[in-house]
Amino acid sequence: MKPERNIVAERPLANHCPELLRTDPGLKELLPLLGAFAVKLCEALAAELASLTGAKLAIEMPEAPEDCSADELLTQVGPLAANCLLTAGPRNIPVLASVEADAVLRIVDRVFGGRGEAPSPMPEVFPMSAQLMIERIETLIMNALTAALGGPESTAVQALCRDGNLAKLAPFAEDERIATVKLAVAEDDHELWHITFAIPANVLGQLLSYADSDQTADQGHRPGLDPACDPAGEVPLTLRASLVDMNIAFSKLSALEPGHILPVAVARNIPLRIDDKTIAHGTIGEQDDRVAVQITQAF
Repeated sequence: MKPERNIVAERPLANHCPELLRTDPGLKELLPLLGAFAVKLCEALAAELASLTGAKLAIEMPEAPEDCSADELLTQVGPLAANCLLTAGPRNIPVLASVEADAVLRIVDRVFGGRGEAPSPMPEVFPMSAQLMIERIETLIMNALTAALGGPESTAVQALCRDGNLAKLAPFAEDERIATVKLAVAEDDHELWHITFAIPANVLGQLLSYADSDQTADQGHRPGLDPACDPAGEVPLTLRASLVDMNIAFSKLSALEPGHILPVAVARNIPLRIDDKTIAHGTIGEQDDRVAVQITQAF
């Protein structure tokens, strides 16, 4: 039907501001940012891993970050590797760190006085000595990630689980895309080895703090929630009191048997922690025939 008159808008057409029309960055835009982050991570890792190997390290990113599927990641990592699944930030973003198996076994061999050689053929699972080394490597990687992300005030990196078999660990869904970056570690007079980091593509922007500055500023003016009121007041938290913190040599640890006695000294100033954050200190005592802690300092 042909209109008898021209249609005229009753009010001006909407002219949306760029902030409303802006879309989240895609993986193509995020991968270069992951590369820039990896440069900072290389510096932090070199400082941390130097204490492990006792040698000066040079860590670099030989290839640009890329994306892959879960099956492709399995192929890259291999059947045996030191796979550590970590979480970063308040939203617990998953980050997988995988260290080549032969690199771990060479480091273990050097610690026990060898020349830094991996066994041949390679074992199907890590021996106990390698598992202890992997736990230490995991801690150093967590420290480096925390430093690269801006320190403990802006993010918290925690260990979730680890497994030598990435298929059993199953850190990511089969149908999701994964962003990966592979770092090369060079030591004096030793073979080059690699650490692979993998992050789900759909949370990569959060990990890299690709945040809306306007939104962040707006959130700063919102009234805070009283932690003593509902619903926050009923959230259960696990409070740990560290009574004993001791070091024990590996030789003594491996020789422990039922009946052995380990002398310990309970500290006078007991830290109370939620996760890794110390919230108070106290002294150990007794109340109603039960062990109790009297708070002496709260943060």
